[in-house]
Amino acid sequence: MLQIDLWKRICIWGLVALGLLLALPNGFYGRVETHNDAAKAIEQGVDPAQVQDALDSWPSWMPNGLVNLGLDLRGGAHLLAEVKVSDVYQSRIEGMWPAVRDLLRDQRDEIGTIRLEPTEGPELVVRLNERPEQAARAAELVRSLATPVASLTGAGASDIEVTTRDGRIVVRLSEAEMRATDERTVRQSLEIIRRRIDEVGTREPTIQRQGTDRILIQVPGIASTAELKEMIGTTAQLTFQPVIGRASSADESAGPGNEVLPDLNEKGVFYVLERAPVVTGDELVDAQPDFDQNGRPAVSFRFNPTGARAFGDYTAANIGSPFAIVLDNEVISAPTIQSHIPGGSGIITGRFSVEESTNLAVLLRAGALPAGLEFLEERTIGPELGADSIEAGKIASIVAFGLVLIFMFASYGLFGLFANIALIINVGLMFGLLSLVGATLTLPGIAGIVLTIGMAVDANVLIFERIREEMKTAKGAARAIELGYEKALSAIVDANITTLITAIILFAMGSGPVRGFAITLGLGILTSVFTAIFVTRLITVMWFERKRPKTVLQGRYLKLVKQETSVNFFRRWKLSLGVSAVLIVLACVSFFAQGLNFGIDFRGGTTIRTQSEQSVDIGQYRAAMSDLGLGDISITEVFDPTFGPDENVSMIRIQAQDDAEAVTPETIAAVEAALQSEVPDVSFTSVESVGPKVSGELIQTAAIAVLLAIGAVLIYIWLRFEWQFAVGAVVALVHDVVLTIGVFSELQLQFDLATIAALLTIVGYSLNDTVIVFDRVRENLRKYKTKPLREVLNLSINETLSRTIMTSFTTMLALLALYFLGGDVIRGFVFAMMWGIVVGTYSSIFVAATFLLWLGVKRDWSKPDANSGTQFANVDA
Repeated sequence: MLQIDLWKRICIWGLVALGLLLALPNGFYGRVETHNDAAKAIEQGVDPAQVQDALDSWPSWMPNGLVNLGLDLRGGAHLLAEVKVSDVYQSRIEGMWPAVRDLLRDQRDEIGTIRLEPTEGPELVVRLNERPEQAARAAELVRSLATPVASLTGAGASDIEVTTRDGRIVVRLSEAEMRATDERTVRQSLEIIRRRIDEVGTREPTIQRQGTDRILIQVPGIASTAELKEMIGTTAQLTFQPVIGRASSADESAGPGNEVLPDLNEKGVFYVLERAPVVTGDELVDAQPDFDQNGRPAVSFRFNPTGARAFGDYTAANIGSPFAIVLDNEVISAPTIQSHIPGGSGIITGRFSVEESTNLAVLLRAGALPAGLEFLEERTIGPELGADSIEAGKIASIVAFGLVLIFMFASYGLFGLFANIALIINVGLMFGLLSLVGATLTLPGIAGIVLTIGMAVDANVLIFERIREEMKTAKGAARAIELGYEKALSAIVDANITTLITAIILFAMGSGPVRGFAITLGLGILTSVFTAIFVTRLITVMWFERKRPKTVLQGRYLKLVKQETSVNFFRRWKLSLGVSAVLIVLACVSFFAQGLNFGIDFRGGTTIRTQSEQSVDIGQYRAAMSDLGLGDISITEVFDPTFGPDENVSMIRIQAQDDAEAVTPETIAAVEAALQSEVPDVSFTSVESVGPKVSGELIQTAAIAVLLAIGAVLIYIWLRFEWQFAVGAVVALVHDVVLTIGVFSELQLQFDLATIAALLTIVGYSLNDTVIVFDRVRENLRKYKTKPLREVLNLSINETLSRTIMTSFTTMLALLALYFLGGDVIRGFVFAMMWGIVVGTYSSIFVAATFLLWLGVKRDWSKPDANSGTQFANVDA
């Protein structure tokens, strides 16, 4: 019977209400954001009375979670930093020298005098001057300094390895300790960067670990990556080191265990310092801007108990001796110890301005980065470009939404209206989930939403088309509706799981905006399935209980395909495969002849987007940069129907040099200055730099992502169907991917990470089509046990043809709106999607099904596979 229990109805409407409630704050974005900023300010100690008006801009009892806007929508700076973990090994091993020295000196009578020898790697080499034969005994003593590794993976291991070599003792960090040190270093760097950025009070920064030794930093509202780098600092290492004496130059030999560092305030002054510090900035608990006894800006500090004890002991034992306060390998102060300094408090003086002392206090409070950072990827998006992208995305989404709603109502009447209500709820639920998980919405993420709008109707189309079929044989409308939902469920689940697999792989392998697309696509699949299977069904049941109609979906509706078709899709199977083969050959020839027009994501380099009221003169731009020695420069004017007459946009691509950084910040500044001298009103709406190291990795990651998606799908379809179905589906996927790459090669469209996202989505979409056909084939094979396979395949394709064309058409409607109204930034991405729909629909019918016919399949799933794999001549024998 067509009925739904009351408790199920309550659960469904409860989930819908909860999702829409969570999404509601996004409709009042500015007010909620103001409220959240005020609440955060109160948490940081601001007087509530000062921000009460802002706090009252949104009710405190209402949900206040928002979908974060990515940099490409809000503007800001993006950095991908690699932590130089190997730097820590050197300082860690050097810090052990005082303990090793004191231990061996106490045993001088047994082992003689010792000397620290200079080395190039992270190791201590100690020579026994008089008694090298005692090296084994000395090594045994040094091993007593070893401590257990403080990590789960290194349980039971020691932190150092002590060996002997030619009468010398060699001390190194153990492998377990190096792994533990790597983990601690990256986690500490991540926390320090987060604290430094939070000190400045930026809104919604994204600071997260990526891989084993990299940190992704995205901060909205920052004008440039240079400003962000300055905010982060690179090392800001603060140490307090004993002073041996002065040096005449930086090249003067300091002796083993020592180093020569310059004075920050006096040029030409150098100090010889012991390399092992007395205390470090890690042991600071507070630092504040202050003034010395002469009223000059300074910084007061306070150590934790461990640091206070070490600092107090050192000052008590070295009264009258100088010690150096070192910041980033420069001596900022070298006072003489006048008396014992107990309590761990002190003051750093120097030639500071008030602003410099304040900045230094912020850095010291945040802590010292334990290792240097290498910036592999830099992106700056101007707020104007972000605002334009939001506006374009809004318009494209509204138009796409409207077109799909009109089309569904025209195609299915009242049932189309039910689907439209579910579609509106679907978008609301998607935003509710995005708000709940704190996801970041990017421009490709908007494309994911628009794509979801187009694909969300697919499940409803499957169900409605199935209801139409069942009306021919079922006894009454109620039974037709029940069977329609029941029989469409398998196809809906299989089709959406395969697409979800590609979204998961895209999220796992992608980064930045590509991940944003994967999140919206994945959540969109979940909400689409929920609304189609539960919400639309509940609305239909509630309507049916009131109206009790005799027939459903039998009126005069818009039909792209006749209700019953009998096309022989295999009559010219050789021609269809031949066309595909020719196109694949042409794609391969184009790929190997001229390659792909890789964007900086894969090639490395820098892209600068400019905008001006003056028309773009490529020759003028090139001449302005001719004296900078930048090598290969590509300058193209960007045309877009959404641009106004005063919006003249160009894209400048500077090729990365071999074995070098993409482009230094100084070079980017020089390019901007050169262009501004020629075109005074030019603005730079985005700057993106990718180093050759990360670009090479991105190529490899992208290829792995595509292969993983295909492999995962192969396994899933094999498990759900049979291996012949899996092979047919994968052949169709390879066909679609190769042809898409061929089109990008032939037209020399830019091929970047967004294109890889499009490729993987094409894989998912093509699979969606193929699985729908295969699901019907499997059903008909069980239903028509004696019918030849060719006829079963033809029948199955004809029965699903209406759904195939309808879904492709609705998705194409959404993408066309995005292509023409979504702005030029994602046009290449959308083009790839549009092309993928065409070839994906074609391959599902003419490639996957033809290969399935060629391979043969089981006719009875309860028996061993005896006849599969036979050829066309005797496939049904």
